[in-house]
Parts: sequence; C-alpha cells; structure tokens
Amino acid sequence: MSIKEEILKKLDEEKGNPVSGEELAEQLGVSRNAIWKAVKVLREEGYGIQATTNKGYVLSSASDVLTAEKIRSRLSFNCNVIVKKCVDSTNDEVKALAAQGAPEWTVVIAKEQTKGRGRNQRSFFSPRGTGLYMSVLFRPTFSSSESLFVTTSAAVAVCEAIEKVSGKTAQIKWVNDVFLGEKKACGILTEASFSVENNGMEYVIAGIGINVKEGAFPRELQGIATSVFGKDCPSDARADLAATLLERLKFYYDGIPSRSFYPQYEKRCFIIGREVIVCSGKITGKAIVEGIDENCFLKVRFEDGTESLLSSGEVSLRPIFN
Repeated sequence: MSIKEEILKKLDEEKGNPVSGEELAEQLGVSRNAIWKAVKVLREEGYGIQATTNKGYVLSSASDVLTAEKIRSRLSFNCNVIVKKCVDSTNDEVKALAAQGAPEWTVVIAKEQTKGRGRNQRSFFSPRGTGLYMSVLFRPTFSSSESLFVTTSAAVAVCEAIEKVSGKTAQIKWVNDVFLGEKKACGILTEASFSVENNGMEYVIAGIGINVKEGAFPRELQGIATSVFGKDCPSDARADLAATLLERLKFYYDGIPSRSFYPQYEKRCFIIGREVIVCSGKITGKAIVEGIDENCFLKVRFEDGTESLLSSGEVSLRPIFN
C-alpha cells in the first residue's frame, strides 16, 4: 500500500480517535512532512480528517471508507477485491483482467465511473462517493443457456444485501432492476465472452450499480431513481453492502444449476399481476404479467387475449403505477 493508503487504514482503525503525526511517521518510516502531505491529499479526496492540536489526526466517525482490505475482512471466502478511485467502466476493467487470465471472483469496485452503462448502451449515473459500482468475474462451468441466471441471481443477492444493511424492502423489476418503493435503486448489466475453441463461455461479468447515498440526480432521473440511504448514511455503508452482496451472490451463483434463486426472484418480482407496456421490436402493447417460469421467462397476456413467454433481451417493460 502507498503511504496515503497506510495512513487511511490506520486512521480508519482508530476512527473517531486521534492518531499523532509523529506516531504515524514512526510506524511508516517517513517524515512528518510526508504524513502532512498525504493527509492533505486524503482531505482533497473527501475524507473527513481533522487535525487536533497536540493530539494528531482524527478521521470522522461518520466517514465511509471504502477499501479492498475492509471488504475482504468481511468475507468468508477468497475474493480478489480491487478498489479504484475512478474508472470509465468497472465492466471494462474486469474484461481487461479476464483477458489476462484473472481468476473467478476477481472483483473491481470503483468510487466513480465516468462511462458507466446499463442495458442497450444506456448510461448509468455513477458520481463519486454516493454509489457502489462493482463488477464480478465468473468463469462458469454450466451451459451458456444458463448465463441469464447470473443476472437473476445477482438481482436477488442485491435485494437481500440492501435489506440486511438498511432494513428496507427491495423488489425486482424483471429482469435486472432493483427497486425501493416505486423507484430504481440498482441496475445490473451482465456481459459474456464465448470461446470458439470449446464452444462454451470463456467468462461472464456481472456489473452492479447501486445508489447508496442520497445525491443530486440529473433532471431525467429525478422521480424515477432513489438511493438506499438518505442523508443519514451509516458509517462504512458501502463496505458493508459490498461484502454482504458478494456473500449472497456466492450463495446463489453456486446454486444456479438447482435454480436456488428462483423462489426469491419470483417472490420479489413486483410486476406480477400488474399491467405493463411491452416493447419488443415492432410489437408493442399493454399486457398483464401473469407470472415467471423457472427459466425466468415472463408470462404475459395482451389485451387481445394472446399470451407470450418473454425472455431476457426481448422486451423493455415499464410498470404503470396506480
């Protein structure tokens, strides 16, 4: 770790209590001036660090420090977590690592994305410090037809993680959006690479973006987006959420062959029984969602009485809220 990272780690361990600059300099084998410069950079990055005369530096007890070490310490399995300050897209970062032979459960988390994206190349609003932007690398041994279930497993894992850290009820809008109330709090983008040599999947990447803290959404998102927490966001909220999400994702990913995610996915899909607008190529119209089968195909009945099974990627659904 760099001097700056070492300082942040030590201040975080003593969060709310002062740590003297002299002590930090001695422990890290650097000058007091080097400590001062590193603390200055940390402040510029948004960390609430105060200098107390004759006592040292204090990291605010409300600070939400997001580090790879903190996340790994909360996990029960080996996971190569990488935390970056800013990237274009965490999915693209993981793609590059996958091409270099990175192992399964390589995870890239960014504090900010400049080119975050969702399905159909839509942009995903990813400002610094307010969200959890994560991509996870999988190298599945199951069939390529089951790759859809990485998305559905991730959706259930996100719901359970949000509920554990916030106490709020999370629901799923088929196929890959997580809602709190009637507003979107999380989007999931799953991408895969297929191998010509073995006629199977080389890897699958699940990109997950969660609005964690209250922030100023762009005008086009106001009224349709929300965050897990409001102004009063708990300390270490993002680290706790990331670790809990990875734990639940591991559970459901391992259970994909037996569809372990399905009961929770069906239970949480709030559009079942609702009227929706279906858009699929040249086919548009109002329909009633009658259910979801075990392959996560959506069962819909149109106004003329015709019924269809809709698979991922075929439609865009917009719930009509009463």
